[in-house]
Amino acid sequence: MPANFYALGAIALWITLATLGVSLKHIPPFLLTGIALLMGSLLAVPFVLKDRRAWKISPNTLALGVCGLFGYHFLLFIALRHAPPVEANLVNYLWPLLMVVLAPLLLVGIRLRALHVVAALLGFAGAAIAILGAGNGAAGSGGWSWGFVPALASAFIWASYSLLTQRVKPFPTAAIGLFGLVSGLLSLLCHWALEPQAVLSGRDWLLLAVMGLGPLGAAFFLWDRALKLGDARQIGILSYLTPLGSTALLMGVSGRPLSWSIGLAAAMILGAAVLGTRTR
Repeated sequence: MPANFYALGAIALWITLATLGVSLKHIPPFLLTGIALLMGSLLAVPFVLKDRRAWKISPNTLALGVCGLFGYHFLLFIALRHAPPVEANLVNYLWPLLMVVLAPLLLVGIRLRALHVVAALLGFAGAAIAILGAGNGAAGSGGWSWGFVPALASAFIWASYSLLTQRVKPFPTAAIGLFGLVSGLLSLLCHWALEPQAVLSGRDWLLLAVMGLGPLGAAFFLWDRALKLGDARQIGILSYLTPLGSTALLMGVSGRPLSWSIGLAAAMILGAAVLGTRTR
């Protein structure tokens, strides 16, 4: 099914996001978010040149897109630098489960069953284990950190954004580029007003280009295309590959060994996610 291939493409790119974010954690978060989103928005240029109506969307749709892209990534990058990255990444990847739990509240014609409540409790228990077990992980993991708060908030924002795009007036996938453009400019404005100036190395620019054109660029277009063409329930199930792949890559790059808390938390969050997508 083409939609599933689009979704898998987005997932493959998102698996690299946390690792790239940790590699660039020395860059102020507004600057990091702004540059990467602007680079990602460039992917929409060919579509806009072909049809300039692609960016003619309502203010409400634009506001939703900016809140989703800007809010989610800013909070995620804050979390990755103020909490143990592996645990913060697991908490952030509660968003597939939150999509299931929030769907009855945000979409018409969807009901929340007892099975979904059980899945939600199991998923949040997994997140709690990840947070509470952080102090028993690698050296430098300090247990509870306020950085887990933006990690959870980023999960709520992305889940809400993904659901609410189904409530607004249909828009072309190329409009994702406008979301990224406005979000990127807003981020750079916040950097100029609130953050110290930073000097970027050649390696920084290379990693920013990879992030911008990949997980903060092409992934958005693929995800939107998948949601437009496919069954959201099937796509939701596929998205649970993201936390496992992302966590495994992050641990491999950082050299951190697998601990019981990380393994148990990942298993609980994945199990809850699969359980929560059962609609029949």
